[in-house]
Amino acid sequence: MPQLSISNNEQQQQFQAKIDGELAWLEYRLHEGQIVLMHTEVPATLGGRGIGSALVEFAFNYARTHHLPVKVYCPFVAAYVKRHPEQQDIVVKSD
Repeated sequence: MPQLSISNNEQQQQFQAKIDGELAWLEYRLHEGQIVLMHTEVPATLGGRGIGSALVEFAFNYARTHHLPVKVYCPFVAAYVKRHPEQQDIVVKSD
């Protein structure tokens, strides 16, 4: 797969990747000094190419750069964090 270009659409509060004319995204909210990762959406035609994981990685890099703790609501992101324990240091534990 060619280099994936991911952008931050601040107006829609999404990290987005456009591939083959389709849009994949990770929706977020900035709330109480945290970035809350809400929902990841990758069209079925783009599935299995690591795009969702790339979006999550981008989100964590953004969080680290901006010194934001991460709150996870998205099940896909939660599964990613389990597979990547090196990211858990900035994840806010749920009550």
